[in-house]
Amino acid sequence: MIRRTAKHWLPALMFPVAAWAAEGAPVQQASPPSQAQPASPQAQTDRPDASLPSGAAYSLLKDIETLKAEVSRLRGQNEMLEYRLESLSKRQSDLYLDLDKRVEDLRKQAREAAQAGAAPATATASPANADPLAESKAYEGALEQFKTGNYDKAIAGFADFLKAYPNSTLAANAQYWTGYSYYAKKDYKSALEQQAKLISAYPQNPKVPDALLNVASCQMELNDLAAARKNFQEIVAKYPGTNAAAIAAKRLELLK
Repeated sequence: MIRRTAKHWLPALMFPVAAWAAEGAPVQQASPPSQAQPASPQAQTDRPDASLPSGAAYSLLKDIETLKAEVSRLRGQNEMLEYRLESLSKRQSDLYLDLDKRVEDLRKQAREAAQAGAAPATATASPANADPLAESKAYEGALEQFKTGNYDKAIAGFADFLKAYPNSTLAANAQYWTGYSYYAKKDYKSALEQQAKLISAYPQNPKVPDALLNVASCQMELNDLAAARKNFQEIVAKYPGTNAAAIAAKRLELLK
């Protein structure tokens, strides 16, 4: 018996495999190792781990909402301050015109009385020896101090006027401007006291709505919003059609 070693059998075994490959049989070749491709930006964005952690996202949203609320609050305060400034400027302008007209009427009456040799109609409410021209000059002098921002001198001037001419038709105006001078100085408690005197002493005077408006404004500055709201409502109800009522209505809107 002839023994063949592995060396003799190996060529025979390899021949069919080689022939089969030569005849076109498909031969599967090992594919080269794949190389990792970088993820596209979109893919990176879509990945769950690309977003912020839930805790950080919540904290960020909370901070944004806090900032939005603060911006809204500051806008509201700014609008209120702008409205107050605009209202004060317009109100002062209107009051100056009103007072100037009253003073001019007083001058006219004084001139007519001097020419006629009789006491003017306004003097009937003043002391018998009152000088209409001196009365007008005293009032104008105090008012001029207010216009130029000398509030202490204005207060002193109006006090002297009220002492000398307590029954003057301009007494209520002098009392009002005394209170408003304190308001301009930001002495809101004193302003309240002075306007309360006007309302008590001259309840039917046309200056009462303005005095009450100044009272409510002082209460707003003193953060007594309930009292301010009540007075604004009273102005709107009792004095419709007045400038004071129009301003009071707008301020009520701000207090809602």
